[in-house]
Amino acid sequence: MRLAILGGGGFRVPLVHGALLDGGEVTELVLHDVDAGRLAAIERVLAEQAGGAANAPRVSTTTDLRAAVSDVDFVFSAIRVGGLRGRQLDERIAHAEGVLGQETAGAGGIAYGLRTVPVAVALARLVGELAPRAWVINFTNPAGLVTEAMAAHLGGRVIGICDSPSGLCRRVARALGVDAATAKFDYAGLNHLGWLRSVRVGGEDVLPRLLADPAACESFEEGKLFGADWLRTLGAVPNEYLHYYYFPHAAAESRGEFLLEQQREFYAEPSLASWERTRLEREATYMAEAREGERDDLEGGGYEKVALALMRALAHGERTTLILNVRNGSTLPGVPGDAVVEVPCVVDADGARPLATAPLADHALGLVATVKAVERAVLEAATTGSRAAALRAFALHPLVGSVPVGRRLLDAYAAAHPELAYLA
Repeated sequence: MRLAILGGGGFRVPLVHGALLDGGEVTELVLHDVDAGRLAAIERVLAEQAGGAANAPRVSTTTDLRAAVSDVDFVFSAIRVGGLRGRQLDERIAHAEGVLGQETAGAGGIAYGLRTVPVAVALARLVGELAPRAWVINFTNPAGLVTEAMAAHLGGRVIGICDSPSGLCRRVARALGVDAATAKFDYAGLNHLGWLRSVRVGGEDVLPRLLADPAACESFEEGKLFGADWLRTLGAVPNEYLHYYYFPHAAAESRGEFLLEQQREFYAEPSLASWERTRLEREATYMAEAREGERDDLEGGGYEKVALALMRALAHGERTTLILNVRNGSTLPGVPGDAVVEVPCVVDADGARPLATAPLADHALGLVATVKAVERAVLEAATTGSRAAALRAFALHPLVGSVPVGRRLLDAYAAAHPELAYLA
């Protein structure tokens, strides 16, 4: 089986490669990146990581996108348009206006989406031309928005993934003392905007038991972030990214600046040991105040495990259930059928099909509808060049909520990013 990773010079590629070493299904791994230097650094780490493993895939690298995706079976899309420097600029511009600069929520996520969607659409068209039977698994943030842009050209053959929902389910199961592998989780929303609403074991919903126990409720990351009282008030456990909506504030730190400096050191002298040190530091500093005592989550795997479980189900027809980003259909009333949502799906060789679920609560549906309208404005701006649509996206987002601020953000981002010249 031939797998291409777009964004193959990215820092997290060794996580995927390490997981592939255990399987043997992938015989050829093609890494594509626009930066030959980053490709060479990651290739060196992968060679060291393989260490003569019998099932290690043959690794090749290329800066030629057409060569990378021709006749592949799977594509993992993990691109970062503008690089970490672009993320750094997104954060600085947002912070200057006193709003959140995070790369998937609010102003930073809109700017990132406006840069990324045109590239993602071109990728989708190219894959459709050169590898029409390939499955595309999208890692690229903002994951739901980018998956929706690609689905307009690839339909159900593109599926978005995120490790936040599976991590949340795993942590809640541990707090309840139940086996996550046998529990049924009712999770629904958009990428980085979802709620875990029930945990069924043997037909019984055991989540209320957790919500009634403040100590157990605050024993895991989301409980620490939101507090037991708020979780009990909601009657659900929100994705960690909802902290930005429920407790709005402009981030004081710059995650982009931290990662830019950290990865500059790694890419200057790449090795497996330096990659591992950098990875652990990277993960340990993410929402660090909530992760205390959860080192097993940092080392237990995330995106790569979800991606490989999805790939194996698609390739071998091994039926499984995963929380994924797919077209809504009739799953969530009040959300357009062709909009991408994040819900539990049954996956087999025919693709990923969302499971029937209860409607979203009014408060959740209102927020989902507003953010989805923003995403659709981003898609309109990115595919038509409409500056008016881009302004709507900024001004109407709940974490911006101001026409004057939205105008200034749009002007600043368009001036800072050459990729946004189409909005001039």
